Amino acid sequence: MPVVSGWQALGIPLPFLVAWQPYTRLTTPLLDASRAAEAAAGLIEAARAEGARALLHIDYAPDGAAAQALHGVLAARGVTPRVLRVRDRAILDATVEPDAMLHDALGAKKLKELRRQRNRLEDGGEVKFTVVTSPADVSAALNNFLALESSGWKGARGTALAADDGDVAFMRAATAALATDGLCEVVTLTAGDKPVAAGIVLRHGERAYFFKIAYDEELAKSSPGVQLTLDLTRHLCADASITSIDSTANAYHPMIDKIWRGRMAIASALIPLRANDPLIGTIQFLINARERTRRDARRYFHLLQDRLHALREKLR
Repeated sequence: MPVVSGWQALGIPLPFLVAWQPYTRLTTPLLDASRAAEAAAGLIEAARAEGARALLHIDYAPDGAAAQALHGVLAARGVTPRVLRVRDRAILDATVEPDAMLHDALGAKKLKELRRQRNRLEDGGEVKFTVVTSPADVSAALNNFLALESSGWKGARGTALAADDGDVAFMRAATAALATDGLCEVVTLTAGDKPVAAGIVLRHGERAYFFKIAYDEELAKSSPGVQLTLDLTRHLCADASITSIDSTANAYHPMIDKIWRGRMAIASALIPLRANDPLIGTIQFLINARERTRRDARRYFHLLQDRLHALREKLR
């Protein structure tokens, strides 16, 4: 389990560790399935050996096997995790018939509108959905993804991957390495020769992860991101090796929640490493206060960025 100190992650000068690493949407610890309880106990003892009083576990699946093993070891020690937040994330049962599922999720009227929008996309040439899996092809397709992401609101806010050389270097190395093992593919929707949407898909075991998506915002009226998602849904549902797809999206996502109607619980919890530790309440209070402050600051910052961007566009 990758961890950083509470000070490094959250700026809180108290002895606790945070299960965290960049680029991840799931921090479930990697445990030996045949020795899960022993492995979970080892994680707890390792954290205690570092002088930590608690472990903050962000974005993990509380109903999963790894979490249950960890919770079982804690219960045997008289410790109960303090759940700070639970939210639902969109997930798709990939064993269903995709077109019937899409009809149930979206309805005939919405699907008719999406077909009309796809026809509009074809004004720019034949619309094609492609999937690449080799390291060389993934590297080339990643260039299209980075360009699409940079052309939209993330580029305007400076949060696109291409805005940071380190992010780009990591993404190139990670996708190439995963593709070598057959665990990464890049999907692209093109109209003629022009990429209009792209996505990065990761695989592990019987599950796929819709890790990233980008689309041409100038073509928003034709819903290229939704069109890509529909094609991806059919592509993965046709793959017998995949049984479920994690959207990796935020809760209440305005696009994917309407298409993939399954849900998985994602939680953040503060895990005391000793029973009846009086410091835990203080740590929990400061974490909650810091999260409220961060959320408010981020909302106002993005509001200011959007207004400045609108003003620049108006003055052009």
